[in-house]
Amino acid sequence: MKIENIKTLNDLKKAGYQSKSIKDELRDNLIQKIKNKETTFKGVHGYENTVIPELERAILSRHNINLLGLRGQAKTRLARLMLNLLDEYIPVVEGSEINDDPFNPISRYAKELIKEKGDATPITWLHRSERFAEKLATPDVTVADIIGDVDPIKAANLKLSYADDRVIHYGMIPRANRCIFVINELPDLQARIQVALFNILQEGDVQIRGFKLRLPLDIQFLFTANPEDYTNRGSIVTPLKDRIGSQILTHYPTDIETARLITEQEARVVEAQIDSVKVPDLAKDLLEQIVFEARESEFIDAKSGVSARLSITAFENLLSTAERRALKSGDDKTMVRLSDFVGIIPAITGKVELVYEGEQEGASVVAYNLIGEAVKSLFEAFFPKIEKLKKQEDESPYDDIVSWFFNLKDGFELLDDVRDKEYENMLDAISPLDDLLGKYQPNISKSDSYFVKEFVLWALVEFKLLSKYRFAEGTQFKDPYGSFISGI
Repeated sequence: MKIENIKTLNDLKKAGYQSKSIKDELRDNLIQKIKNKETTFKGVHGYENTVIPELERAILSRHNINLLGLRGQAKTRLARLMLNLLDEYIPVVEGSEINDDPFNPISRYAKELIKEKGDATPITWLHRSERFAEKLATPDVTVADIIGDVDPIKAANLKLSYADDRVIHYGMIPRANRCIFVINELPDLQARIQVALFNILQEGDVQIRGFKLRLPLDIQFLFTANPEDYTNRGSIVTPLKDRIGSQILTHYPTDIETARLITEQEARVVEAQIDSVKVPDLAKDLLEQIVFEARESEFIDAKSGVSARLSITAFENLLSTAERRALKSGDDKTMVRLSDFVGIIPAITGKVELVYEGEQEGASVVAYNLIGEAVKSLFEAFFPKIEKLKKQEDESPYDDIVSWFFNLKDGFELLDDVRDKEYENMLDAISPLDDLLGKYQPNISKSDSYFVKEFVLWALVEFKLLSKYRFAEGTQFKDPYGSFISGI
């Protein structure tokens, strides 16, 4: 029988519907997905062997769950994806405020309606997309918000005394009966509000203004929190932690490939940018390496974390920087340049929390340093290692490039907003770069080679073989010692 034809309690009985708790729903549907070898949490990358198995074990154990991790670790996304493990539709007593199960009513309204109408009790169907409730914990959240309170207006309209439980206005949690209920940033919830959750989690009692209602709410609770050891705003009270079945630690991507996958999936890029701006693989790797460097930087607060949103917004900024440059110069299509990475500085400075030493350096300086460190870290995956100390007679693959700059009296200026053809001609003028790429990166495409050439120049700066000076229109590269030797 189709659900649109099931409109009364009698129809539901004839259809052979069996009630089950939300935790059993999640468990049964997860078992089915595992048996069918389906992906349970689509679009979440890097957790295949860590977080997701733990989450699946918690669901199979029918636990309430706490996802503990730094910002930008897909905690809320995981919570929302749990919706896919619910049945598509469930029956609800029509008019019920708290989604009463027709076979197991818990509210006074539903019990009286079923007593009055019996098998003719009308029912409606609730889609799984409507079975998700979310509350961001803030210090101003009250017990009335999440559990409920006496409603004097309802009491007046119904001509009831405050001693009658029908004057209660239910809060978010009772209204989320038979739903997934997520409380984000749980430590921000005041301790007295956390205490109010004890009985709901353990015994199913709801206590409102002296009323002690036995409401065995059927809720899958899922909490998210940042680690207590760094948050200044509060902590999870111990008895509440004791009532949460599984605490699962989340983490950032551990490799560049996974980080790239997340960035490309989440970045909001318009079609015009995809068509007009080409991004070399090295540029994508470099972007992710910047985030990896930020997480290790002594200038950035590691306890606060560096969100995956940094690489996402930085990627969007990078494309927009290249797009704007192409629009100004009149190019229909363009390739991302390393100098375009200057455009991601606002994405970096807005996403990191600096320690005292970082504040002293300045957010922009720290951001520039991160780009430099990322270039330095990736360089040796493509070209021979540059030794810090070497004998004077030892030859280096980079000697010809350094000599080219040594013989250049006024330095080499690479301008930001020139057209692609002029930019390519500028880099082609440094002939030793072609020899280096021909020897160590012979299979690189012609279009990608220009990004790699600029990448080599930036790397030589980081290893102190060249110097770099940033000015309004572009970047100047020079031999760091040539000016002293020549007396200029």
